[in-house]
Amino acid sequence: MKRDKNHKESLSYRSQITNEIYLDIIFYFLLGKFISNDSQRHAMPQRSKEGTFIVIATIITAIGSLLFGYDTGVISGAILFIKVQFSLSPAEEGFVVSAVLIGALVGAITGGPFTDRLGRKKVIIYSGVLFIIGALVPAIAVNVPMLVSGRIIAGLGVGTASFASPLYIAEVSPPKARGKLVSVSQLLITIGIVVSYLTDFVLAPSANWRAMFALAVIPGFALALGMFFMPESPRWLVAKTRINEAINVLKEIRDSGVDKEVEQIEKELAEEKKSWKELFSPVVKTALIIGVLLAIFQQVTGINTVIYYAPTILQLAGFSSASVSILGTVGIGIVNVIMTVIALSLIDKLGRRPLLIASLSGMTVTLFLLGYFFLIGSKSLSTVALLSLIGYVAFFAIGLGPVFWLLISEIFPLSVRGIASSFAAFVNWTANFVVALTFPDLIINIGKTYTFWVYGIVSIIAIIFIIRYVPETKGLSLEQIQALLAKKFRSDS
Repeated sequence: MKRDKNHKESLSYRSQITNEIYLDIIFYFLLGKFISNDSQRHAMPQRSKEGTFIVIATIITAIGSLLFGYDTGVISGAILFIKVQFSLSPAEEGFVVSAVLIGALVGAITGGPFTDRLGRKKVIIYSGVLFIIGALVPAIAVNVPMLVSGRIIAGLGVGTASFASPLYIAEVSPPKARGKLVSVSQLLITIGIVVSYLTDFVLAPSANWRAMFALAVIPGFALALGMFFMPESPRWLVAKTRINEAINVLKEIRDSGVDKEVEQIEKELAEEKKSWKELFSPVVKTALIIGVLLAIFQQVTGINTVIYYAPTILQLAGFSSASVSILGTVGIGIVNVIMTVIALSLIDKLGRRPLLIASLSGMTVTLFLLGYFFLIGSKSLSTVALLSLIGYVAFFAIGLGPVFWLLISEIFPLSVRGIASSFAAFVNWTANFVVALTFPDLIINIGKTYTFWVYGIVSIIAIIFIIRYVPETKGLSLEQIQALLAKKFRSDS
């Protein structure tokens, strides 16, 4: 008995040590050398109170981004069986697929006011509940209206989480690590897409499309429960004049500099008023133009034609087997994840602007290569098409993908940050919907070559815009970014 007791104690001790090692690894991955000085750059950082909180907060809020990716990607496999079971017409099939985008549009535009009114924490909890309902309703759907309703509810969660999760992290993160931490959201989106593809692949033999949706309940519950135990954003608390609460939260999550941070937030709030009208004031106009145009460029450069139509594109390029095309899609998704991980290690080191310019430059080249392939029309060069798609996604993931969501959580004044981020996310989802809707028609009306060349031309325009208007925000506090944009507006006007 004593031996068994000692064995159990040994296992418990090993488990405790293993958990400590895992947390240290996660802590190093998220913060690592980006918050240490040059002499300590390659050493494991000491786990501080601030660092531990940031790691936990990032992991929990990023679950919303995981669900973002999962719910947008899972329909690609599920629809194969849904259209058979419910005898969907082509129009009904398109509506079922795009229903999540409809919900995302509504969630993005209505979530902002609620985020500023109720707080970042509560809205993220509510988005978790929406994800749970949006998973359960399609899983038990007995008709198409019920299925579509469930997908719209899931879309509400997607649209809300698409800006609320990065916003929360941006407002609790230290400036030196904010870029990397916020960009974890983009990483989890890409992982969610790959997980949805793999889930579809595993469940396809049993045609269990209901389970494909139902599995999203688990991360949805984890998001809602995890955020329940997290503190509210101290920046939001200051905006609501709950100063003592904000100070208490900052003391719990910061190692130093609490009084100075509160003073900076109060100073910014004293100069601004919160309203939809304020979005179009001269002070906010520069940030709004940057956020909205980046939202449009992220989509109209064609990324979701690849996410939604990659198997179709590959079949057009000569990959006749559906299974091979789907496998190629999974490969593209994996590249998306890998390059997003690389972006996380560069975004606070190289800065936002260099990554955006390099990203769009690479996207431009690969889009023109893909269009040229279709112009030649040689099936023997189908591998070139696949490599062009992989290269395109890789360049997107290293810059335009994560940097857009980071910038809209940085550039808006605190007093309108929730509303402005919501508006930018709404524009992004609108552009997403338009691109997804028009891609098949563009292929038919102007041809495959010119469709991809149009996306390439838009990428060139985006590069010019970034060079001219987008500021570098690396290493700056959110208040310093506002001062920089205000100065830029005065110089441009």
